[in-house]
Amino acid sequence: MTDTFLSGRTALVTGSTSGIGLGIAQALAAAGARVAINGLGDQAQVDAALAAVRDAGAADVRHFNADLRDPAAIETMMAEIDAWSPLDVLVNNAGIQHAVPLAEMPVGKWDDIIAINLSATFHTMRLAMPGMAARGFGRVINVASVHGLVGSVNKAPYVASKHGVLGLGKVAALEYAAAGSRDSGGVTVNAICPGWVETPLIEPQIEARRDGGSRDDGVRALLAEKQPSLRMTLPAEIGALATWLCRREAHNVTGAAFPVDGGWSAQ
Repeated sequence: MTDTFLSGRTALVTGSTSGIGLGIAQALAAAGARVAINGLGDQAQVDAALAAVRDAGAADVRHFNADLRDPAAIETMMAEIDAWSPLDVLVNNAGIQHAVPLAEMPVGKWDDIIAINLSATFHTMRLAMPGMAARGFGRVINVASVHGLVGSVNKAPYVASKHGVLGLGKVAALEYAAAGSRDSGGVTVNAICPGWVETPLIEPQIEARRDGGSRDDGVRALLAEKQPSLRMTLPAEIGALATWLCRREAHNVTGAAFPVDGGWSAQ
């Protein structure tokens, strides 16, 4: 029997119409939560994501649209979600990147990456966390990246934004550490730092490295440079970790960053 310990709780997962975000939304749904999803895609993709989260067991699921580059749009979205059901769990997963050398990075790309990856995280947290503290329970889970822990060439705004997400989370964890109690569950802020995750977006990179071999050969070739395990993580596995962080027993797990990177950041 599924442990529906999040029954009666409401979660928002940004960037959850596909990939890691959808995997997290499904995991929270399986634990009994009402789930607000947010993300890009046409109506067919949004409908498919809603159906996937509903089928996973969500008590209710709705899509809330917002351009995460726009603080006013974020405020509107957060107010709409609060009117639907106040947030208990906030997962900041939305993110973009653009890989070119520092000197060639378009200023607009820098601005968009910082806005979506870092500033939107700040805005959702500042709007959601006071209510969490007042109710004595809240979970903020920021999906950073292994690039919040280490650098890589040609990813200046992405690496800067993900390092910023970890620092922001530490400050919020300290500010809210005493909110609530062991019995209520407290308010915690943590980050998950994935390395390579198996999503449709990386299939072309796998294909490009197969060199006539199997798909597994392509995966190993892709990961060989940085991820010692030579295996990718599944979105559902990131979802399982995020869901565990929501448990009441995790009330003293706060301000932490959890690498899920097959040993990448241990090197």
